[in-house]
Amino acid sequence: MEKDAPASAPSPDDDLISSLPDAILGTIISLLPTKDGGRTQALSRRWRHLWRSAPLNLEVFTPVPHRPITVLASTVSQIISQHPGPARRFFFPFLRSRIYAQAESWFQSQALANLQELDISNAREPLPPFVMCSASTLLIAKITHCHFPHEIVSSMNFPLLKKLSLFYVSISEEVFHELLSGCHTLESLFIKGVQSTGCLRVSSRTLKSIGTYDRSNKLVIEDTPCLERILLPSSHQEVCQTIWVIRAPKLKILGPCSPIQIYQRMSPVSSENSMHTLKVLALGSSGRELHTVLNFLRAFLCLERLYVIFHKHNEIEKKNDPQYDPQHPIECLQTHLKKVVFKSFIGYEKQLDFARFFVLNAKVLNKIEFEGYCDYNSESVAYQHKVLQVENRASHDAKVEFRRQYIRCDFDKGIHDLSVADPFKQL
Repeated sequence: MEKDAPASAPSPDDDLISSLPDAILGTIISLLPTKDGGRTQALSRRWRHLWRSAPLNLEVFTPVPHRPITVLASTVSQIISQHPGPARRFFFPFLRSRIYAQAESWFQSQALANLQELDISNAREPLPPFVMCSASTLLIAKITHCHFPHEIVSSMNFPLLKKLSLFYVSISEEVFHELLSGCHTLESLFIKGVQSTGCLRVSSRTLKSIGTYDRSNKLVIEDTPCLERILLPSSHQEVCQTIWVIRAPKLKILGPCSPIQIYQRMSPVSSENSMHTLKVLALGSSGRELHTVLNFLRAFLCLERLYVIFHKHNEIEKKNDPQYDPQHPIECLQTHLKKVVFKSFIGYEKQLDFARFFVLNAKVLNKIEFEGYCDYNSESVAYQHKVLQVENRASHDAKVEFRRQYIRCDFDKGIHDLSVADPFKQL
């Protein structure tokens, strides 16, 4: 019986990308910058019709020099007239009142009728109502440098919005409440530099992640039954925001914060006001507040991972913190804490005292990691093991590792990307 001939290998000249279905090619085009997406029409006859049916990625001109990927505002109307939709993303970082009439026609066009992502900055002017034309279809929104007027409240209805970022906006406590109330499926919220006359109160039945970096406002987490993480980028420094947690029964990830930053049910987090759900905690410390940190940890009975980010401390005198009482051990150190990471570890006396306590008292640890700014060799590691008394560690299963710390810039990713299981690895 004659055997089937083997399939011939594809020729180097074969255009395998062009053989993909229209839907996949359209997705590829929608991820390209605006100009590059339009230029795909010139590739071949196969590509000629794809740009007009692919989701539009529209980036409007910014006054930033040497930014060739954006398009002039004057050409937006032409692009919209040639592209019937749908639209994936609209990015306009410098919307000005002088082109409001033109911009309004864009938002009311068929091309932007099903917009999914909006990234807009309004130069500290009131947010124009026509921006809300796409509210019903938005999945992601980032609004920067603008004022939210009361007149816009009635149009703030976002049935599909999953991710919301507010950077350097001015918004009243009432309008902020109405904004969140209009987000019926919101999963992640990032607020930074928000100016408000009152405190920012967060109530949401769907919210899973909050990121905030705002030293001027108090944030009150009032009613968030699905909230799993509160992330505080850069707030492990000495001046930090106050967070009140009233109801977050599923909170698992918190930080980086200071022990005096987080309050629960309008009283400081304490052993009498414990939080059983928290699994991952990041704390900022100078190394001088060991007893304060230990008493803070009493509230987190089931903590599994602890990150300590050491930073500079300007106070000379030691605070009179309540001392740790070994007769009343910390529960998470006895039964749950599996991993401790010390970041920005230099190895001076107070940091060593701080780290040594966990080496000698955390009984179920699997790993202790030290990240510093030097290159560790066998000699320096042996010295650190000696001064930390690693041979006497409470958990003989604990591996002790030293590594060089590298600056990472994607910690904010964990606010909106819920697939990032442990965002503090990116610190």
